Amino acid sequence: MESNRSLGRAIIGIVLILIGIAFIGKTLDFFPHHITRHVFSWEMILIVLGVIFITTRENKTTGWILLAIGLVFLIPDVVYIPHSVRRLFWPAILIIVGLLIIFRSASARQGSASEKSVDYLDDLAILGGGDRVITSENFSGGKVTALFGGSKIDLTKSSLAPGRNVIDVFCMFGGSTLIVPENWNIKVEVVSIFGGFSDKRTVQTGTAMDVGKEIVIRGFVMFGGGEIKN
Repeated sequence: MESNRSLGRAIIGIVLILIGIAFIGKTLDFFPHHITRHVFSWEMILIVLGVIFITTRENKTTGWILLAIGLVFLIPDVVYIPHSVRRLFWPAILIIVGLLIIFRSASARQGSASEKSVDYLDDLAILGGGDRVITSENFSGGKVTALFGGSKIDLTKSSLAPGRNVIDVFCMFGGSTLIVPENWNIKVEVVSIFGGFSDKRTVQTGTAMDVGKEIVIRGFVMFGGGEIKN
């Protein structure tokens, strides 16, 4: 685990150095305008984030999603594509999103094969959502996917499993709300673009926090968001 974190820090450091060199080159007009326009674009930001996620995260699905979106929007600006092919753009996007959702669901089932279903969350909200109450004495994390929708997930009747537990979130044009017990140790490691994932808990002074138990909220949010409440 520690070696993976060290590798992740090294990759992020290298990316920051390359970005700094690119900005220097732009300032000194080292690069042609058409190259600069593509390098300093939101599509390239998604591609860079996707590569970082793929190389540094245990769960690489979010990274592949970011990389795919960035490439799909960037390629038509770099390579000439006939109009008849461009008309297939949005159907192709829907197919890609559908495949990624299936992949996330399949990997969630594999990851929770040894767990009781009540201990592992797999929430999918597309063009809608709802309220869920999770009751678990050994909650071990899960996945939350929201596309043009979202859910309210109540975890106040659950207890965390010992150690580090992870909820992987992916929200695009939507978001979800997690309601948690006041004494949970929570870290938010969500990457947000045109959105956010906020910790809005109110923890009273003197609250005895769970020792040796932690929940990490990580993933990606774009044109949407989420929040944690108690």
